[in-house]
Amino acid sequence: MKHTPFILLIAFAAASVLPLDAQIQFKLDNLASKAKESVDISLPLPMLQLASGFLSKDKSMNPEIQKLVAGLKNITVKKYSFAEEGQYKPEDLQPVRDQLRAAGWGVLLGKHDADGATDIYAKSEGGQITGIAVLKTEPKEVKVVYIEGAIDLAGLANLSGQFGIPTLGLPGQNSDSKKSKGNQ
Repeated sequence: MKHTPFILLIAFAAASVLPLDAQIQFKLDNLASKAKESVDISLPLPMLQLASGFLSKDKSMNPEIQKLVAGLKNITVKKYSFAEEGQYKPEDLQPVRDQLRAAGWGVLLGKHDADGATDIYAKSEGGQITGIAVLKTEPKEVKVVYIEGAIDLAGLANLSGQFGIPTLGLPGQNSDSKKSKGNQ
C-alpha cells in the first residue's frame, strides 16, 4: 500500500508520454540528409477531412476514392531520391521495419530482387485493416507510405497517384497507370 502513490505517479507519467494512437514514427533524417531531393507529405485527420469535403463536391472524382478517404485518419508519404547508387543502406530503414514488426502488424507482400524491394505491411484490429505501410526501395530511391484508418484493401489501389501517394505496383493497379499519373 505504501508504494501505491509511486506506482500511480509512474503510470501517469508513462501515459502522458505515450501517444494515444500507436502511430508509426518516421525518423528518417539520415536519409533526408543524404538525398539530393526529398518529398515529405503529411495529411493528418483535419487535412483529410478538408480534402474529403472537396472530394465530395467534385463530381468527376471516383466515388470509391471519396469513400476510402472518408475512413482515413492519416496519410504520410516520404520519398528520397539519391544522386548515386549506394548513398543509403537498407539498415537506414530498420527503425521503421522494427515498428512494423510490433503486435497487430503483418506482412502482406514482400518482393525483393536486384532492382529493389517492396514490402507492404498491414495492421488489423477486430478483423478490420486499420493501417497500411509500404516501404519501396530502389537503387537510387526510397519511398515510404503510411496510411492509417479504416482501409478497404479492394479500393486501396485507387489511392495510388492521389494525395502524393506514388504508384507502387499494388495488386489491382495496371502498369499503364504509372505513365498516365506521372507519379513514378
